[in-house]
Amino acid sequence: MILLQASGLGHRFDCSLFHALALEVCEGETLSIVGVSGSGKSTLLHILATLLRPMEGDVFLFGKNIYTLSNDSLLAIRRNQIGIVFQSHYLFRGFSATENLQVATLLAGETIDENILQGFKIEHLLHSNASKLSGGEQQRLSIARVLMKKPKIIFADEPTGNLDQETSANVMNAIFDYVEYMKAALVLVTHDIELAHRCTKCFTLANQTLTQS
Repeated sequence: MILLQASGLGHRFDCSLFHALALEVCEGETLSIVGVSGSGKSTLLHILATLLRPMEGDVFLFGKNIYTLSNDSLLAIRRNQIGIVFQSHYLFRGFSATENLQVATLLAGETIDENILQGFKIEHLLHSNASKLSGGEQQRLSIARVLMKKPKIIFADEPTGNLDQETSANVMNAIFDYVEYMKAALVLVTHDIELAHRCTKCFTLANQTLTQS
């Protein structure tokens, strides 16, 4: 089943970033996008993840043309069907780890999943204040919080950029396991070529076009 389909995408700021881009992602697939800084990778991810209306083209999520939907319908998709992982963690610093996870589970009508806790090796941190955690622990908690919603598509922008090599590998293993188990999908922006090639599909954004490796 196709979860995400985009066609004719184009966008510019001071100059054109890309035009006539097309891609699709199905259940169980993982897709990576690589490219030099400034090529438009994060902009493309934001467009695909409902965060930025493209100047050209259409994005369909779960069969719906998202940029024709009302704000309430778009919010419902963000809350219930997709998860967005940024390089910065955006935790509630005055909350405990558990309370940060509960923000996501309560909004999505889910419960805290012990398997996700174990996958990210954060079960021992639940009673700790988020502000007292190390940077790596905060990032693992942040990604786990996104998965607690049980999204069908995860959009991730350099999710392991602030992690050491071993922790990064463990985090990505947990994400890939989630995608496989939940029959979900992943769209990943990364500078890590080795990580990119672990995905089902690997694309390079260069010279305003998207090509599959």
